Amino acid sequence: MMRKNILVVTGSPRKHGNSAAMADAFMRGAQEAGHKLERFDMAFHHIAGCTACDRCWDDGRACCIKDDWQEFSDKLEHADVVVFAYPLYWSTMPAQIKAAIDRLYSYCSAKTIRPLTGKEVVLLLCGECEGQQIFRESLSIHEGINQYFDWKTVGTVTVDGVFECGAIQKTDALSRAEEIGATL
Repeated sequence: MMRKNILVVTGSPRKHGNSAAMADAFMRGAQEAGHKLERFDMAFHHIAGCTACDRCWDDGRACCIKDDWQEFSDKLEHADVVVFAYPLYWSTMPAQIKAAIDRLYSYCSAKTIRPLTGKEVVLLLCGECEGQQIFRESLSIHEGINQYFDWKTVGTVTVDGVFECGAIQKTDALSRAEEIGATL
């Protein structure tokens, strides 16, 4: 098995919430498998939304806005696998992750210096409402990102009906997330 560079991106402002628990479980499995892991907790960084200034790469960086994007984009460029772990907010991803995804626009620019093609993706999503249909919007967004960048989803865990911190413990989501990490 080849050692992979894995970037785990979380989106919840709850440090010990359900999606954070899934990220932790995934990381345990991936670490045991010998992969190199980095974690970026979006809710504890400042990443502004894209301003459509179209100055991408003008200074050799993906985006000219001066915030925590540079730290994130550096990690993203070096990752073989990107793991998105977040709760649903109004049927889709939290604003913290959405802002970063909007800034991926810079990697679609004709001026792109370092493309993001060919990455593997893992999705670890949870939501308060009942029914797997609640994940439809987020899954569709990730399918679009995959098509744009020629990425491939290699594992998905979606768990509905969890809100209170620790509710994820009453499901099989943690063992499923850990298994994905262990089998990459």
